[in-house]
Amino acid sequence: MSSKLPIGVATIERPLIILSIIYIFIFIISCTPVNLSKQDTKNTQETTIFEKSIETKSEKKAIEKKESKQDKQNKILDNVVLDKTIIALFAKDDDKKTTKQFLNTYELGIYNLGISDVVIQIELFENENDLKKIIENNLLPGKIFLGPVQSKYAKILDNYCTHEVIFFSYSSNSSLAKDCVYLINFFPQNELSQLMLYLNDDAKVALLYPENEYGYLINRLIDDIMFESPAILVNRSSYKNELTNVRESIKELGKYELRKYELNRQKQILSSKKDEKSKKRLKKLERFKTTSDYDFTHILIADYGLNLLQVAPLLPYYDIDPNIVQFMGTGVIDDKTFFYEPSLQGAIFPGIPETSRINIINNYMEIYDDEFLRISTLPYDLIALINFIYTKEYKLGDVIKLLNNPNKKFDGIDGNFYFKNNMIERDLNILKINNGNSFVIN
Repeated sequence: MSSKLPIGVATIERPLIILSIIYIFIFIISCTPVNLSKQDTKNTQETTIFEKSIETKSEKKAIEKKESKQDKQNKILDNVVLDKTIIALFAKDDDKKTTKQFLNTYELGIYNLGISDVVIQIELFENENDLKKIIENNLLPGKIFLGPVQSKYAKILDNYCTHEVIFFSYSSNSSLAKDCVYLINFFPQNELSQLMLYLNDDAKVALLYPENEYGYLINRLIDDIMFESPAILVNRSSYKNELTNVRESIKELGKYELRKYELNRQKQILSSKKDEKSKKRLKKLERFKTTSDYDFTHILIADYGLNLLQVAPLLPYYDIDPNIVQFMGTGVIDDKTFFYEPSLQGAIFPGIPETSRINIINNYMEIYDDEFLRISTLPYDLIALINFIYTKEYKLGDVIKLLNNPNKKFDGIDGNFYFKNNMIERDLNILKINNGNSFVIN
């Protein structure tokens, strides 16, 4: 029996000479040099392969676990029935006119679409803590929340996504679009993309933008968007939000001083000549302050409101001629206020013609005796979307699949819309301003 293992070992007696030969052979073998590096390499390789095998198996298990968890979550969502009481969230420091219009538009949408079995519960909150309490008191699976409007309040919404709910917020902050939070607004990225894709290979774009949140956003977005456009971006210039240096920025962008110098040089040359052709040419150049050899064919003015009405006229004043250079704006220019500005006649922008929303404008005016705000198409389209979801008797899982499929498009007041990365996008036209109106050119 072995003293180490529970087995018996059979032995055979051998002559002494054989044992001697065996000892000599063992001694020779033990003295022979061995290449241990190869052995170590082999062991290392085997260890590495073994470790990689463990990592691969571990990763595979993690993926399977994640997929299993996702499948389980999807099955839960597929069984969640939508709650027929919708919570509309408004802050007490929201713009009062906007709040009133959104409430009226919810009401008008429910009436026009004949929605009878859905209730909108209005909740007003004073601060973030107040908002949290309202949300937490209504955290039932399948609950739909409309709002809030301001981004400072919308930043907390994704904390509640594990409760099988959906938020449709009007926030303009694209970073908040994730998980169960879907944003409904007019987003510059969508507008810029449609505008720049409209341009041809010969287009050379200059960007003029204010040093504020909106201007910085446009400046940040435009590089990636131009990468997809046939046009190229050749120059950009910014100015302070207070417009204190806007004249200098426009001069720099249009190379005003350089073009002025070149024009004066040409005038001096022509004035020294006496032939009729030179005299006619000189007489023609006397009408101009600078030459018209711009580096760009298009200029994007990324501003809005009163500032836009002050900046736009300065461009022709410093000889950036709208008859030679195509002026462009984003969707914020889609307002009658800008359609009568002389310097913006012929300017183009992405949007939908007013004729597509004229019925709702007149309808609102007739019922509420008030002017319909441009942004009030947002809550109306949202009510129409929700009506579609309830009419189809979708479960929560169906709704999420619907919203996460950019190929599914809805017919809205502002054209066909869909959701991409939890943000609303639209199929937009390119419009041109002319004498107080705009018309489609593409």
